[in-house]
Amino acid sequence: MVEEFNEDTEITEEAVVEESSEQEEAAGSDGDELVVTDEMLDNIADTAIAALQDILRYFNVGEVTIDEYEGDEGELILDISGDDMAVLIGRHGKTLDALQFIVSMITVRTIGFRYPVVVDVEGYKNRQRQKLESIAHSSANRAASQHRKVGLRPMTPYERRIIHIALRDDDRVETVSEGEGSARHVVVVPC
Repeated sequence: MVEEFNEDTEITEEAVVEESSEQEEAAGSDGDELVVTDEMLDNIADTAIAALQDILRYFNVGEVTIDEYEGDEGELILDISGDDMAVLIGRHGKTLDALQFIVSMITVRTIGFRYPVVVDVEGYKNRQRQKLESIAHSSANRAASQHRKVGLRPMTPYERRIIHIALRDDDRVETVSEGEGSARHVVVVPC
């Protein structure tokens, strides 16, 4: 089920995070990590795929295949493949980011809790992830060798998460997110 949104509808990632936190509290989660069973994961995947298929009807992309698999960090990855996929990626991945945001929001509202869902198009995000991990490691090397903070360009929440994960086991540095809204970025700080 895809809800219709008009130009006056304001959707922010903060609103979705706030709403999902409220839903988790209402469900009685006392900060404990939710254990997701195979049956629950199947329901999450079915919900996310149905939302994605509903949205894709509005794009002129022809026949597509959606492969689902679990990522390294336990996230559900939906990888779309087909003939003309560039329209789904958009300039600098902005359309793909919006598509992922909407699918995630619909999934959270439907299942009642947040579970990480990543929408990818023919491995685009995997290639971007590898680039971001390379940037993270070179920034860590620079911060550690020069003993100074290294600020990265503004990034989406998904991109910032990749940087944080890439450097979480590097004892030489720590990462923090700074800034507001579209100017939010990661700073790599030497220890």
